[in-house]
Amino acid sequence: MSSSGKGQSVVKSIQDLEQAWEYAQAGGRAGAGKVIVEEFISFESEITLLTVRAVNGTFYCEPIGHKQQEGDYIESWQPHFMSKEQLNIAQEIALKITDALGGHGLFGVELFLLNNGRVIFSEVSPRPHDTGMVTMTTQYLSEFALHARAILGLPLHEIKLISAGASVALRASEISQEPAILNVEKIFEEKGVDFRFFGKPHSHAKRRMGVILAQGENTQNALEKARNAASKVILK
Repeated sequence: MSSSGKGQSVVKSIQDLEQAWEYAQAGGRAGAGKVIVEEFISFESEITLLTVRAVNGTFYCEPIGHKQQEGDYIESWQPHFMSKEQLNIAQEIALKITDALGGHGLFGVELFLLNNGRVIFSEVSPRPHDTGMVTMTTQYLSEFALHARAILGLPLHEIKLISAGASVALRASEISQEPAILNVEKIFEEKGVDFRFFGKPHSHAKRRMGVILAQGENTQNALEKARNAASKVILK
């Protein structure tokens, strides 16, 4: 079991096995003495289908596309285009998995979309998902609000998308015991852009300290606005 890529590595030859095993045992959060071995999949895109198990049924958010780098979340956007057939399959997979896990709450179900139209399950997180932070600007109810309602036993109805949007991670570049975000005013130079600073007590290189959120006419427009804002701020 890993988080944000910790304990994960790529094995390209038998010579890599020992080092990969040692890293998995040291970096993983659980499962000492075991590893999960996965194969490479040639996929067109990767999505998160936020799935909510509530007292009155199972509900799905619009698909979220996302980019990861070395196991770390970089950016996400919503909605991500899928064919109707792909969406139906994705929802069927998410339903089977979340029904098997049980309970009430929001699950981040990640899936690969292949070039031939197939949909393959990747992983599931039984909680609000980093890629789902984009819902703080795209939906009437964010993933956090949906999770709270579900675990409190309150019914859900329609999960409404209010705008296309994007989220870009703000990552620290250095170690700091008093992290701060500078040039905040630059974020608000363009309409429909906001941010969340996580308030983590210290930072290190590549640690996610916040996110830029942007609404747009479409996901590409929103991504451009979020990336532009992120390039203007400084994390210390």
